[in-house]
Amino acid sequence: MSDRARKTESVPTLTGRIPIVIGHRGACGLRPEHTLASYELAIEHGADFIEPDLVATGDGVLIARHEPELSATTDVAERPEYASRKTLKSIDGVEIEGWFSCDFTLVEIKTLRARQRFGFRDSSFDGRFQIPTLQEVIDLARSATLRTGRTIGLYPETKHPSFFRQLGLPLEETLVQMLHDCGYRGRSAPVFLQSFEVQNLKDLRRLTEFPIVQLTDAFVIQPNGHLRYGQPLDFVLAGDARTYGDLLTPVGLSEIASYADGIGPWKGSIVPVGANGRLLQPTPLVEDAHAAGLLVHPYTFRNEAQYLAAEYNQDPAKEYELFYHLGVDGLFSDFPETAVRVRDAWVHRPKSEPTI
Repeated sequence: MSDRARKTESVPTLTGRIPIVIGHRGACGLRPEHTLASYELAIEHGADFIEPDLVATGDGVLIARHEPELSATTDVAERPEYASRKTLKSIDGVEIEGWFSCDFTLVEIKTLRARQRFGFRDSSFDGRFQIPTLQEVIDLARSATLRTGRTIGLYPETKHPSFFRQLGLPLEETLVQMLHDCGYRGRSAPVFLQSFEVQNLKDLRRLTEFPIVQLTDAFVIQPNGHLRYGQPLDFVLAGDARTYGDLLTPVGLSEIASYADGIGPWKGSIVPVGANGRLLQPTPLVEDAHAAGLLVHPYTFRNEAQYLAAEYNQDPAKEYELFYHLGVDGLFSDFPETAVRVRDAWVHRPKSEPTI
């Protein structure tokens, strides 16, 4: 894996290796997400892996977008030539109106320009960057590895794979073939594959030896801090009543270990935050996952005050320190520079409890 993932004593990860930092959609706290500029900045800031979320165009090309609906992160809604493409589709059982990647060719996608998703973040880069293809992201990681002397890993996510498979645009085979064609092969390749669905990860396991990560989600925090979990879409389609919460039990983790190498839980599944915005006691999830032989890569770490519990006193470093102390094997950050800086200081810290 990454040359940063070297082994050291006193690091409570599954393997004893230093936690990896994954540039979540690049360095999307500072640049429009899923652009080459965002990935480049994440690399400059020391990220070990960059994360392209993948959707398909109508002509079957994999591009980097968080969702197949394009209006939240591009200027498509302001492009009169595409006004007639606005439509209604059901994504994971939710009716969504907008412009969808599967209704555009790659040539048309390349005419769009990216924009910042969140209004509270810097929008001065809006309109400057194209939507990259997976091939362009791979090329960037390979060239950055040569330029920097650091191994820059890839952490692709297949987005809504059941949706795209139903359209005749399956993501899995194309993704694996592209990575294999570019020389990425075997368990030691600097690649993780991830998804919120289950069956497509099992399908990927049959296609490749790359490490696989099962993502899990929670959609409601109850007043007592307990989480309510949704379901993988493929479970819904198959009539399987289990939730992500069931997958995160010791029994569920054991099942995940039969096809995956790690989990990517929402960070609240590890350290819940109560309705008053204050931290509750950490759950045993990291310990349980490690007991099942699974890596733990939680998401999403952000610097802005609205994402930080009261005990952190608006200092994101304190949140990172707590999660590193709990033994996570890596994490997804919108601000990888902060994650790397705190991680490297934490590794060389005097051995003590975090000051939370």
